[in-house]
Order: sequence, then structure tokens, then C-alpha cells
Amino acid sequence: MPTALLISGSIGQGHDVMAEACADTLRARGWTTTTVDAMALLGSTAGRAGEAVFRRMHDLPGLYDAFHFAALRPGSRLALLADSAARTRLTRQVRLLLDRHRPDLVVSVFATATSAVNDLRAGRPGMRHFVFCTDVTPHRLWVQDGTDLFLVTSEVAACAVRRYRPDAPTAVVPPPLRKPFYRPPGRAEARAGLGVPDGAPCVLLMSGSWGLGPLARTAAAIADAGPHVLAVAGRNPSLERRLRAAEERQPRVHAFGWTDRIPALMAAADLVVTSSGDTCSEARALGRRLLLLDTVQGHGRDNLQHELELGHADVTSARPDEIARNAIAALRRPAPAPSASATPDAWRTAFEAALVRVGLATAA
Repeated sequence: MPTALLISGSIGQGHDVMAEACADTLRARGWTTTTVDAMALLGSTAGRAGEAVFRRMHDLPGLYDAFHFAALRPGSRLALLADSAARTRLTRQVRLLLDRHRPDLVVSVFATATSAVNDLRAGRPGMRHFVFCTDVTPHRLWVQDGTDLFLVTSEVAACAVRRYRPDAPTAVVPPPLRKPFYRPPGRAEARAGLGVPDGAPCVLLMSGSWGLGPLARTAAAIADAGPHVLAVAGRNPSLERRLRAAEERQPRVHAFGWTDRIPALMAAADLVVTSSGDTCSEARALGRRLLLLDTVQGHGRDNLQHELELGHADVTSARPDEIARNAIAALRRPAPAPSASATPDAWRTAFEAALVRVGLATAA
């Protein structure tokens, strides 16, 4: 029975979604899979410190932009030193995992682990290594010598990989979705379960698992203009408290904390207001128009521009009054048809073709 080790990262939820999609597909083919968190492998102290630094860089306007575009993108000495420090801490833990599980395949969906995996490939000739990144421009630390195949979700991203390795093998695959998005509830059913009237305009407001931006004031501003607002705090308890307070003052605000009901919330909505990320693929799968919050620095700027280029999307600043005006205008614009490529078969076929390319499966 073939074995796969998937290395995710607990900064945000997007990495876990990708790892889960890969694991589901592998298990359906009879593989045994194990998923680990690279931040946990760093150790509790280092992992918490790393996340705290990342959050702080995003809190200060322009700081993560500077680090991303001046250090990570060109692969400056500072970026390589940071990668070397993480690799030093990860190497022992990754070696133990490789020795214990003896995987035929390692899938890195978090940049921090990629160089450690490749450094440990000596003596493991049968092991293959995929790197899977859904950013439109993977930065230098994603692209390491020794990787067998880079999985990306656009040809633009494939070009970004080849910037660092001109001969890099790449495969463009559809963005994987969480299982419920392949069979979401109908609009009427979703609204009935949420208490949203059939004919009322409805907006889903969320900004990643961290709940970035002034979402509580934004939810109130949009609701004051007339629409119902399904506002999601993610894993941000402070934001959830503010959303609950807004819900008490304005009955058209429907507040949620961390929830697994996003497919139903999206099905109920006419418009999805969110930061750039995996939520955009989910909205396109359901045929929902996007209004993008310009809140995620660094790679978020690139991803936002790419979503605008894909169409049926608008962009707004993170100021509540401007978001509300843009949301009202966006609600008048036509929604797209559900994405034709957002099917479990499309994802599964593309991933299985990647396995064939590296000799881990035979073509059907």
C-alpha cells in the first residue's frame, strides 16, 4: 500500500484545504496518508513566535509588503537566512517522519518545509516530492532544487516558478475545494435555514480565518444600506464579539464565529465580500460575484489582481463606508455562471495525472 506524507501549515486555513484535497484523492486510490503541521514541527515556542511575527508584520501597513516584494520575491539574503534557520529546526523532525512513515510521496503545501524535505532525499531514491502552491506568484522559498513536480493553479503561477528554475516541471491543476462546495444547498434552502427572506439582497462578508479588516463596522454599514449580511469572524474571538454586538443593534446582520456552514452561507448570498484567497475559488464554483478587500499584503496583492483578471469581481479599500458603497453597486451587476472546472472529477483527474508523471501511478 503506497504511503504519502502531507506537510501543511497552520497559518490561515488555505494550506489545510489543499492538504485535505490531496489526501482525499490519494486515499480514494488506496494510499495511506499522514498530514502534519510545519508550524508544530518547529516546536511550540518557535511555532508561536513565527505566527506572532507573521501577524505583526500584517498589522503594520506596508511591512509585509516590503518583506514579500523586497526579500521573498527576489530571494534576498534575508529570505534565505530565514529559510535556513527554519530548515535547521525542521530537519530533525522531518527526518524522523520520513524514517517512520517511509513515504512514497511527500506533498509540501507550506513553503517552510520544502527545503528540509529536499535536503533529506539522499538515500530515499523511491520517494517523490510535490510542492503545491495556489498563490499566483510563488515566491523564492517555494521553489527549491530537488522537487519533482510543482502543482500550481494557473499558467501565471507556472511562469513564476520557472523564474527561479527555468527547467522546473510544473502542472496546472484546478483549485481544490472542500467537499461540501461540490454539492452546496440551493439558495432557497440555505436562506430558509438562516432566516434570510427569499427576495432580499444578501451579502456574505468574511476575510480569512484571521478575520482581517474592520469587518464589524463594515457589516453594520452594509446592513444599514438594506442588504442582509452574513458576517463571519473565523478564528478571531475579538471580531466575533464585535459582530455579535452589531447583530444586536442591526437585525439584518447575522454573526458567525468559526463555522463549517460556509457552503450554506455562500449559497444564500448574492455577493461574496472577502479578501483574496481560497474563498474566491469557492465563490466562483457556486456562481457568486466577488468584491475583494485589499487587506492582505504581499502575495495577497498578486492574488487580488489575478482574481480581477478572471472577471466577475470588483475591488475596494478596507474602509467600511467605501466597502458598503461598492457592495451595493456590485449587487446590481450580473453574477457569473458556476465554474465549469469546479468539479471533483476535474481536480481528481489533474492530480492523478501528476502522479503518473512522476511514476507513482499508471495512466488509465
